Amino acid sequence: MITKITGQLIQLDDNSATIGVDPFEYEILIPDFTRRHLQLSVGSKISLLTIQYIDGNVQKGGRMTPRLIGFASDIEREFFELFCSVDGVGVKKALRAMVRPVQDVAKAIEQQDIKVISTLPGIGPATSERIVAKLRRKMPKFALMVSATTEDGEQQQVERSIVDETFQILLSLGHGESDARRLLEAPLSGKKKFKDVESLLQAVYDQSSKD
Repeated sequence: MITKITGQLIQLDDNSATIGVDPFEYEILIPDFTRRHLQLSVGSKISLLTIQYIDGNVQKGGRMTPRLIGFASDIEREFFELFCSVDGVGVKKALRAMVRPVQDVAKAIEQQDIKVISTLPGIGPATSERIVAKLRRKMPKFALMVSATTEDGEQQQVERSIVDETFQILLSLGHGESDARRLLEAPLSGKKKFKDVESLLQAVYDQSSKD
């Protein structure tokens, strides 16, 4: 199974990226949030984390075609796989639906905002309700996705394990899910880097004491 591909971004279309890995060229299907991440990288060397699946319907005698879907980060790939797992969604519908950042969609699911989820292409009210029912309790870590700017100007996600563990500690201290996420959003939205749970937790309570 192919889980990562690195090469030159030769072409970027609305729904796919063509990556050159000599002597081959690969067509990688991409959701819109990945396309936006890549739009200034045509001609550059990039890496995408991938999911491999077989497109087609063998029961109807159709052609079975292996395809790759690419993502800029592990957390985006994990979210996509969860989204696909909901009855009535699947890979093709999920690819079409992902027109908003993962963080925004995760927040809408966590907050049970059927109206917002229903605005995603191909996702109606009934499917939105199934998405909320299955995924709501799995959304906090995705709703807390925050990017920090490194010294060389590249975007880098705050270490997920640090954010997740701090979130769980806040829950264990009696904070509700929404309150714990709100407490984390303030320090994570700044430029400070957090190397461990203790430093992030201290920043949370330093910020809380100012409110």
